[in-house]
Amino acid sequence: MNHLPSTDVGVLVPVDVHFDDLDPMGMLHNSRYQVWVERAWVEFGRGQGLGGASGFEGDGFQAVKAFTITYDVPVMGLGQCAVHLWTEHMGSASATAGYRVCSDEGRTTHAHGTRTVVRLDSTTLRPTPWSDRAREVSRTIERPKSSDQLQVGTGPAS
Repeated sequence: MNHLPSTDVGVLVPVDVHFDDLDPMGMLHNSRYQVWVERAWVEFGRGQGLGGASGFEGDGFQAVKAFTITYDVPVMGLGQCAVHLWTEHMGSASATAGYRVCSDEGRTTHAHGTRTVVRLDSTTLRPTPWSDRAREVSRTIERPKSSDQLQVGTGPAS
């Protein structure tokens, strides 16, 4: 069983489910989950002053190295959900974050996984260290290391 942080860790970013997000069965299309996670990270980062005016400068200039996802409970129909984001590990030029696509209040987990990015120099496209500001922001949403601060967050009964 997966242990995911409660909503007192990280940040919840609201997302709306639109008609064109749904597949013919009325479920959120599998491709939308990753798009929501990417948009949530950009929104969070820009809200913290990271990424510059375009959102893709400085610490915002990064490439996704790995993205994992496990689908738990389908999102059905229109409405509002959230993307729950937190930091798992921050290296010198890379960072791994956890996420949940969840109900708007964070109780039901629809999908969860990790996303690893590498910050790049915009000229050389080589890995480059994170700024002190990025490290500071990362610490504000860092997942606790001790397992006693975690809760199981999957399924509709959570």
